[in-house]
Amino acid sequence: MKRFLIVTLAVLMGVSLITAVFAQGPTDTAGTSQPSKKVVKKAPAKAKAHEYKGEVVAIDAAAKTLTIKGKTDEKTFDVANVKMKKEPKAGDKVLVKYAEKDGKTIAKSVTIQKAGKKAPAPKEETKPGPSTAPAPAK
Repeated sequence: MKRFLIVTLAVLMGVSLITAVFAQGPTDTAGTSQPSKKVVKKAPAKAKAHEYKGEVVAIDAAAKTLTIKGKTDEKTFDVANVKMKKEPKAGDKVLVKYAEKDGKTIAKSVTIQKAGKKAPAPKEETKPGPSTAPAPAK
């Protein structure tokens, strides 16, 4: 009977130690345990807003796009969700605030730039001196 109790006690201790080892979790090569990694879906990165200045080249009302020619290139913007106070016309200078999403340039706002008035050229002051007018006939 004594022998049966010793064997049973040894089996129970072995089982308890094995379950503790499995409950600990995986370890890395250094021997430290790592917490289980949960898969977390990250929200897509928020699109960064950009600005583009240029002249309106084309407007496609059916596709709801606006093509702007800047200093170096032309860009086409999706203006489907943009509320504009005034519809731009070809030749208007505009400022477009946009974001790039899924390879498309989506306009957030379109502002028509006012035609800048050129500053009047400074007047040259005339100093009294010899006149360049023809001499009176005698």
